[in-house]
Amino acid sequence: MQNLKSIDLEKILYHVEKPGRYVGGEHNQVLKDWDSVRSHVCLVFPDIYDIGQPNLGLAILYDILNKQPDILAERAFAPWHDLETEMRQKHLPLFSLESKRPLAAFDIIGISLPYESLYTNALNILDLSGIPLLSSQRNSEHPLIIAGGQACFNPEPMADFFDAFVIGEGEEVTPRVVRLYDLLKSSGKDRSEILIALSQVPGVYVPSLYEVAYAQNGTISDVMPKFSAVPSFVTKQIVPCLPPHPTKLIVPNVETVHDRLSIEIMRGCTRGCRFCHAGIVNRPVRERPIDEILQIIEDGLTATGYEEIGLLSLSSSDHTQILELTKAVYERFHDRKVFVSLPSLRIASFSVELMDELRELRPGGGFTLAPEAASPRMQTIINKPLDNAVFEETVRTIFEHGWLSLKLYYMIGLPGETMEDVQAILDAGKRVLAIGRQLRGNRVKIHLSVGNFIPKPHTPFQWYPLNSTEELQTKLDLLKEGTRRTGIKLSYNIPDSTLLEAWLSRGDRRLGQVILRAWQLGAKFDAWGENDNMPLWRQAFEDVGLNPDFYAFRERPLDEILPWDHLHTGVTKAFLRRDLEWSKQGRTRGDCREQCYACGILDAFGKVRPVSPLVYWGCP
Repeated sequence: MQNLKSIDLEKILYHVEKPGRYVGGEHNQVLKDWDSVRSHVCLVFPDIYDIGQPNLGLAILYDILNKQPDILAERAFAPWHDLETEMRQKHLPLFSLESKRPLAAFDIIGISLPYESLYTNALNILDLSGIPLLSSQRNSEHPLIIAGGQACFNPEPMADFFDAFVIGEGEEVTPRVVRLYDLLKSSGKDRSEILIALSQVPGVYVPSLYEVAYAQNGTISDVMPKFSAVPSFVTKQIVPCLPPHPTKLIVPNVETVHDRLSIEIMRGCTRGCRFCHAGIVNRPVRERPIDEILQIIEDGLTATGYEEIGLLSLSSSDHTQILELTKAVYERFHDRKVFVSLPSLRIASFSVELMDELRELRPGGGFTLAPEAASPRMQTIINKPLDNAVFEETVRTIFEHGWLSLKLYYMIGLPGETMEDVQAILDAGKRVLAIGRQLRGNRVKIHLSVGNFIPKPHTPFQWYPLNSTEELQTKLDLLKEGTRRTGIKLSYNIPDSTLLEAWLSRGDRRLGQVILRAWQLGAKFDAWGENDNMPLWRQAFEDVGLNPDFYAFRERPLDEILPWDHLHTGVTKAFLRRDLEWSKQGRTRGDCREQCYACGILDAFGKVRPVSPLVYWGCP
């Protein structure tokens, strides 16, 4: 299959808003000779280039695969409406950025699914590529369609559309899958034999090889492998040591959501917030040492020319050497006028010294904290206790050290929440504003960012129901009215977007029919607030004959088989049940680097052990 002719591409891009999204050729792009390699992989992020290109997971796999001499990796993104219209009118397939070849020409298409609102986009990409949407309709002439990412810890709603899912971290397993697929296909194995062989690879889930049975009440009664060679459970993959970090990051052609050198300084979390999906599925904690981070920054700045660095993790201030790291970064790079940001900070784990270092690294920037809950009762329930006096003193210190802008993340709809708990968020915002204005005057800006709780899979709260749309709206109305004319900025998620995410994250594989029907009705770019797709989704549920409330507003019994129970994160279900009971009893857990609470993660992965007692988990 030939690549798209440049003359055809020019004709199309003449009519689109941002042609730079589709031309490729960026600085640090890797373009290999197609005929010189055995395996051809297209890495797809199912949103527009502006959103997907800065994704660090995509960059890591692009770097790892292209370092293999026998593998080629290229990129593709979802086209915006203007380009899609042109492609459909002219019957042109979706193409990769590097070689402009149709996606159907590749051996493997790897689609990133970091969040559930990308599901209809993934279907749209397959359709634009001329590839059958259903795995059961593909044959040996079609590429292998694989997904990976955070949403894949419950892949069941998308089970009908993907040949396989990589559960967990893909750095080691992805090249192994590519080579195994090439070996099996070149030896003449048919598609069914290939899928059975892929299911033997640790961390690879092939949903078509499992039969799901349902009870009369609609719950799952059993999940059974169809063949004896297929494992009953799939356990996520982890890398015991964080692999070498890519430094030759692609410099985009157009402005993207994050124009910076992003560096993962730590993976995992030990704090045990009970609502947090990422905190569970990314265990255990692994840190990069300071010297390695500094070298990554040095090489990355040289290779990209970026003027901003993002030091990324679930909670950057929990890195055991974060103060030493920020000091070292300042000493080495401040003369280059490089801005540095730590997007995720925890109130309990940073000091005045760190505050001052951050001020030096990003002068004029804002400060962000994530209390999540404002009342002591709710803080205990979610296992994120925070003394109000400590909180206010922290806020006071932030303003005293020259910061003028403070953003606070909170959450509503949490288990057991009352309107008094919501009012506590508003009261906290007003206190922070008063402190700021007392110290810095009317220049102070306070921003409350309020998210809606979703009981996510693999968390202690996975059995809880979602707040109804009416309940969430009532709570939001209280905050909206309370912040009006106060000078406090309020941002929030609309309840309908929360409901859609709850359906897709908590669903079983019957939801695949709903996703397909919603896409057929026109749903796509569901993450974009300007697209009101909820009427389409409600129509899809009605057309398929499924009750959407079954997936969102039902409290699930502790003994129910959940759609994701056959996919293991290493944290046991018994631990999650026990932590749920602790939450109801008002009991909290401390940092598990200071005391092990036997969640199961170290039993599941014996190759990961403490580097030294009570410090952090890392390489043996």
